[in-house]
Amino acid sequence: MNGENPDSDIQHSAFIVPRSSFIAVRLLCFLSLALIVGQVLGCSSKEPRYPADHARFKRIDDAVESLRKAYVRKDLSGVQALLLPSNTLDQVELEVRKDFDSYHEIALDLAIERIVIDGDTIDVFVHWQGHWKRTGDDTGQRERGHGMLRWVGVQSILLQGVEGDLPFGMASRRMAPTPPKSAMP
Repeated sequence: MNGENPDSDIQHSAFIVPRSSFIAVRLLCFLSLALIVGQVLGCSSKEPRYPADHARFKRIDDAVESLRKAYVRKDLSGVQALLLPSNTLDQVELEVRKDFDSYHEIALDLAIERIVIDGDTIDVFVHWQGHWKRTGDDTGQRERGHGMLRWVGVQSILLQGVEGDLPFGMASRRMAPTPPKSAMP
């Protein structure tokens, strides 16, 4: 061998690519980039398909959150403002009053599992968990459960009824144990 690279012929012929392939690759990259940019811009400005229904679902969600906040803040007038006058809700209001009188601190999380709308009637199925403390030093009690809040209305959403295991009335469920009386003569 006279000092030349025996693979030199291979180096020159193996990497020759026609110019039309470069143009095709550039065009493909440009189209891919344009498609990605179009999707990003298109998704960011998407409006709800049914704005009236979306607004109603938002009002329902706001009503559930208003009920939760009023209960946690121990705001009886706030709870009453969300209730339709009825005998079944009078019991709920009485149980809420007992909770407010019995507990120093209430923490409650309400999570909507599903919403079923039939005309003006709205059934909101919720999962809840809460923590009730009688005093600041008390470790309190933790409970959780599932229930259904029945609301009515389209523009104004008001509570019409309740079913299942809901957090209102914890004071009636868990009566505080009375300390044993000592036998003093």
